[in-house]
Amino acid sequence: MDQPSEDLSAAVARKALAINLDRTAYGAFAEIGAGQEVVRHFFKAGGASGTVAKSMSAYDMRISDAIYGHPSRYVSRERLEQMLGHEYQLLVDRLAAERGAATRFFAFADTVATTPHDGKGQGHSWIGVRFQDRPGAEPSEVILHLRLWDKDAGRQQDALGAVGVNLLHSALHARADLDAFLGSLIEAVGAGRVEVEYVRFSGPAFAQFDNRVAALRLVRLGLTDAALFGPEGQPQVPSEVLYKRSVVVARGTFRPVSLVNVDMLDCAVRRAAPDGGSLPIFEMCIGADPNPESEIIDRIRLVGLAGRHLLVTRHRGWYRLPAYFRLHTAGAITLVAGMNNLVDLFDPEHYQHLQGGVLEACGRLFKDGVCILVYPMRGDQLRRLISDPVACRVCFAESYSVAEDSVVTAGDLQMRPAVGGLYQHLLNNGFLVPLDGADPAAMACQPRTLADRIRRDEPGWELEVPPKVADAIRSLRLWIA
Repeated sequence: MDQPSEDLSAAVARKALAINLDRTAYGAFAEIGAGQEVVRHFFKAGGASGTVAKSMSAYDMRISDAIYGHPSRYVSRERLEQMLGHEYQLLVDRLAAERGAATRFFAFADTVATTPHDGKGQGHSWIGVRFQDRPGAEPSEVILHLRLWDKDAGRQQDALGAVGVNLLHSALHARADLDAFLGSLIEAVGAGRVEVEYVRFSGPAFAQFDNRVAALRLVRLGLTDAALFGPEGQPQVPSEVLYKRSVVVARGTFRPVSLVNVDMLDCAVRRAAPDGGSLPIFEMCIGADPNPESEIIDRIRLVGLAGRHLLVTRHRGWYRLPAYFRLHTAGAITLVAGMNNLVDLFDPEHYQHLQGGVLEACGRLFKDGVCILVYPMRGDQLRRLISDPVACRVCFAESYSVAEDSVVTAGDLQMRPAVGGLYQHLLNNGFLVPLDGADPAAMACQPRTLADRIRRDEPGWELEVPPKVADAIRSLRLWIA
């Protein structure tokens, strides 16, 4: 929850003063887009002459380009890195000979787009600091991408100023613990006002921090709803990767990524984007995942070996995904589901916090042209799904019978009367679309038991995962007792 403005001011003033009283820290502030919202706290706190070597705002684009170079976008990581590099080097070149032996130099920068006066558009900022953790050290760096959720520009500026002071204070004085560092970024502001969508640590001051773990912690600590990982297994910036892209998204647990996961996504891409213009993405919810963080990192690594992006999310509800992607792209959004995912889609237990329950969730999910492509299932596997108590309660009658050697599509399913009318409506109107062209070998996979079978080293599990994934599981001894 948001803190009262008095608490916010006091907390920010306390940290700004602590930095001002630290006579080893000395640096430059460069802020573009929202005013000098961070540096003003140091001037107000008193003693700023011990901290602020320089403060500037290059608002005119031509002036800004003349100083930092021309970026592809002004509120971007590229511009932030240009600002940090220029200001830090200038500071060191001018002052190192005089005071470098006793000074930890830093450069703080932000580039910001607040919500326009017409209220259209979402406020966001790139913000970062390059600094020495001790005099004469090689520089370290933290960069963040923030989403500013206040409705008006003034409150967004206030929130940005607080986060900037928090960031500089933690970089200079509180690097011992990753969770504490991340949590401190929104101290006295709150996740309801500022979302920390991306963080990257680098340099000797953060040798103990793993950026993959940091991205997961942002999700688990509630500082963001999702973290995006690229095929190389490292965190990526959603606004950069998804910008103006159409997406095809397949949900799974990926313990580990299997041939059926890959085939689901490939079939969906062929159906939704035969021209190859869409970005295929796997999505994994860790909101209630009981497994250790190290295993989740292993899953991320293996999905990367399969050559796909992975979006790690906090919320289980499918209906939240389109809203997330709409923050980053106006392109088409296509989701891919197995029949087991339909149980989650129609389970009213997931929507008790929504007044309209399943109907409200479907309304949010399927607006704006979103559809779900439903992957077929073999009869023997559907029989096992039907025997699951939750699946039986939500979707399937106990008397539902299906031949073991059949292939069942979404159009063939017989649903309980309680959801049958809604299910048929979604089918008839193209919100749920049966997929065809599935690989029989992939359909034979049983991904839910893969990790247990690998742990027991049962023969044949290697045939259910991509070859590179099997090699990695063996070499790294993942899930192997």
